[in-house]
Amino acid sequence: MTGFLSRLLGRNAPAATFTGAPPAPDAPLCVIGDVHGCAAKLDALLLRIAEQAAGAHIVTLGDYVDRGEDSAAVLRRIKAMQEAGAATCLIGNHEEMMLDWVTRGYPGWLRYGGLQTLASFGLGRGLSEEGGEAAEAARAALGAALRDEGLWDWIAALPRSLQSGNVAITHAGADPARPIGVQQRAVTWGHAGFLTTPRQDGLWVVYGHTVVDTLEVGPGRIGIDTGAYATGRLSAVVLEAGQAPRFISV
Repeated sequence: MTGFLSRLLGRNAPAATFTGAPPAPDAPLCVIGDVHGCAAKLDALLLRIAEQAAGAHIVTLGDYVDRGEDSAAVLRRIKAMQEAGAATCLIGNHEEMMLDWVTRGYPGWLRYGGLQTLASFGLGRGLSEEGGEAAEAARAALGAALRDEGLWDWIAALPRSLQSGNVAITHAGADPARPIGVQQRAVTWGHAGFLTTPRQDGLWVVYGHTVVDTLEVGPGRIGIDTGAYATGRLSAVVLEAGQAPRFISV
């Protein structure tokens, strides 16, 4: 383990568990954590990134919708960024839940912030977290709204992971025993062994999904979901070969 990596991991890092080199993407990256409908926070963070990480390619790792009040605005902004070549966007489990609710009536989505997403599109009046008589009409209306704006096809086509150099970016971590690129559910919904079993391929995984109180670099993992909808804090990490990871928050 190099001295640089030792400083990244800290004094209490487990010995002989993660032996990879320091994170070194092919080009500078800035990865934004779970936005969850916090459009104003996203705009503020993008301004801060432009000031502090100009030139870094932005990656958003999913969970743009639910919980916060402005999911529709967040989806429109993120989609426009990708179409302009200013960002690479991944899918999160909340986007999957939303599409599943429209197509199959996934019962949990309304309880996990779906009501707020519906409201951001001007829909869902009369619904509770358990649904209601207006649920079928709301499903049809949300599907139509997403398709009319080109959001449905865009979300459905979003990738689940991105790799650059020895850095892998996923929404929810990954199965530590399998190659990142072949994984489907684990990188979007999480894996039981991710936080306890270091990868042996030397990859660093930047992830969201699980809220962290403190932004820090762990053994092969960098978690950046600071719970924007609940804490009011949205965060990103800037990664560049030869430089220690640095965090930006608003």
